[in-house]
Amino acid sequence: MDRIVSLSPDLLTEERRETASIADLFYLGEFSSEMHRAGHPFKIDGYVCCVCTAGACKGRINLIPYRLKALGISINIPGQLLEVEEMTPDFRGFYLFMSKAFVDSLGLPYNFQTYMSVQENPVLPLHERQYEALLSYRRMVRRVIDIDHPNRLEIIRHITCAFFYGIGYYFHQTAENKKLSNEETLMQEFLKVVQQFYKKERKVSFYAERLHLSSGYLSTVIRKTSGKTAAEWIDDYVTMEAKSLLKSTSLTVQQISDRLNFPSQSFFGKYFKRKTGMSPRAYRDQR
Repeated sequence: MDRIVSLSPDLLTEERRETASIADLFYLGEFSSEMHRAGHPFKIDGYVCCVCTAGACKGRINLIPYRLKALGISINIPGQLLEVEEMTPDFRGFYLFMSKAFVDSLGLPYNFQTYMSVQENPVLPLHERQYEALLSYRRMVRRVIDIDHPNRLEIIRHITCAFFYGIGYYFHQTAENKKLSNEETLMQEFLKVVQQFYKKERKVSFYAERLHLSSGYLSTVIRKTSGKTAAEWIDDYVTMEAKSLLKSTSLTVQQISDRLNFPSQSFFGKYFKRKTGMSPRAYRDQR
């Protein structure tokens, strides 16, 4: 059960009475504002579905701010950087965690459009019918976990396949109905490229070239659309990754510097301090 706490210390409690799991592949549990602690950004290594049943919370997914409120759902995929910033006192909800191995074992056909819909629209409101379907899925899974049956995991796989088909169609429909301006579309394309290359490339000119634009035009549109410059977005991704690695791994500062393609540990230390106000070691030691 320590695996779940390390994945999301801000959302999940150390009191595990409400948490049920199977073979370190699938977890089901509850969370509330009483369990929230001031935390740090972390990178998720599985699939997490959070359903808010009361109140609201604010946070960032890959640096983009989102607000999850009742009745709403958040679906997060492996590799995303998550940060919970604030919860209302009445915040309540439940979560499902599925390992990559579990999801791969479902044998679902790969749907690029649905995958991109989840990336671009990770937080969505739920209509009453969808919310009731989620509650029904949760009840069925909990009953299966609690019974002594040799094929529990296989039963949950079949139930989850049906859940994925239903929620995937809803995400796809919602994305199709969402109309973006040309500037918003460019902003999305820019962030996709940044998420792909920020560990290696920190120059705006690189991203402008990938998007077949001039650096000046790209910077102007990004600032107009988001209020931040293209360079600030790139630096934010690098800084968030560094924070996550410092807090959630045992990598040395030198190894993190190498992973983020800095010319030296000293250069990385100066960069990190300029962006956060403290050295990498001081950040790691911070409680």
